Amino acid sequence: MTAYTQTPRTRLRRRHDRGAHDRETVHGVLDAGLMCHVGYVVDGFPHVTPTLYWRDGDRVYWHGSSASRMLRLQSDGLEVCLTVSHLDGLVLARSGFHHSANFRSAMLFGRARKLDDRREIERQLEIFMDRLVPGRWAELRPVTGQELKATTVLEMEIDEVSTKIRAGGPVDDEEDYALPVWAGVVPITSRIGTAEPDERLAPGTVPPVGLGQFRLG
Repeated sequence: MTAYTQTPRTRLRRRHDRGAHDRETVHGVLDAGLMCHVGYVVDGFPHVTPTLYWRDGDRVYWHGSSASRMLRLQSDGLEVCLTVSHLDGLVLARSGFHHSANFRSAMLFGRARKLDDRREIERQLEIFMDRLVPGRWAELRPVTGQELKATTVLEMEIDEVSTKIRAGGPVDDEEDYALPVWAGVVPITSRIGTAEPDERLAPGTVPPVGLGQFRLG
């Protein structure tokens, strides 16, 4: 299949032209970022938790402390909504009503599952580390059993998902185009800065080979 199946929760009610369910678009939005927000309801109250995530095939993953109440509840089969968004620009129009923003977003619904197999946990953590800095996992000391015990990795299948994208300039009322009011797009980008070495680096330590290879956006 080249597209994810639409459901009542993922079908756009308006501005259908901005929606997409094909794998290429969904994966592109997910792979452009590092942080997501996971929403869920506990005891009748909504919670939204920001966390780092990564994608492997048709699944997304996130991790944290094994003592985390949030992860424990999510791994017990709680329904979650995972969202990723990128702000690409401010769209300035000739009227306040038509001001907008260029953006890309993805919204996933489902239930998370806790990974129990040690080899799979290690494999996913390697994918995550190498997502941050290509080749990073091979440069690190081996992970210990105690560290794995203290870490929970959750996975959720990308099944019920939709993306929404807005790109381009302002769309004004026809009669407003003649007004002497500046209109256009102010781009917004995320960038990776210059690495700042730790004060306690061992003498002669060189930066990671893959440092700076990851690109946001």
